Amino acid sequence: MIVVICLLTLTISLDMPNNYKNIFSITLLNSFYPLSKSLNEYLSNKMVLKQYKKGDLIVKQGEFCDRIHIIRKGLVISYYNFDKKRVNSWVGIDGQLGTSISSFFKGEISKENIECIEDTFTESLSFAEIDYALAHYKDMIKLQVELLKYYIVISEVRSVMTKIPTAIGKYEFYKRNYNQKIIERLPKKYLASLLNMRPETLSRLTIKEQTKKEAK
Repeated sequence: MIVVICLLTLTISLDMPNNYKNIFSITLLNSFYPLSKSLNEYLSNKMVLKQYKKGDLIVKQGEFCDRIHIIRKGLVISYYNFDKKRVNSWVGIDGQLGTSISSFFKGEISKENIECIEDTFTESLSFAEIDYALAHYKDMIKLQVELLKYYIVISEVRSVMTKIPTAIGKYEFYKRNYNQKIIERLPKKYLASLLNMRPETLSRLTIKEQTKKEAK
């Protein structure tokens, strides 16, 4: 699951006090829906900042995941092990949210791994903390609705991409609809897997693209 396609450029607004802990995540959440001072303080105090090294797993297949992570800085990829093969599912970058959906919301063991492709910092909240906020803060419910809208849009985009029949079509669609920073920072073998094409095919497409740019 990924919650944001495009990287959000975060700025601290004049009416957003910068004395909150975890100000990055507080600003990000307020960009979806303006939150009350009391909810900002609650979320700020509950968030846990953690650093992961490249290669670390934020979520492990077969274990429970009860936290939702806001990526403060870094790059992660979700993948499944299916028939002894690695199947990459989604990527997350600075300013995006990620978790194992089924594990987080249904309390099941995770079917996926979330691996750090770069050294990564996240700020996270537990299921219980979010559940408490939903029960005690009306604006948390509004925030949840706005995030749900984003989920729906992203699900539609991902669904459309899987139905594009050609490699060039998928690549062009990905460039138009996803964060350019992902394309720049994600190793090509992972990008090729997300686009459901061989690395050699992606390499030919990028070489052809670069040749056209140089010819202009």
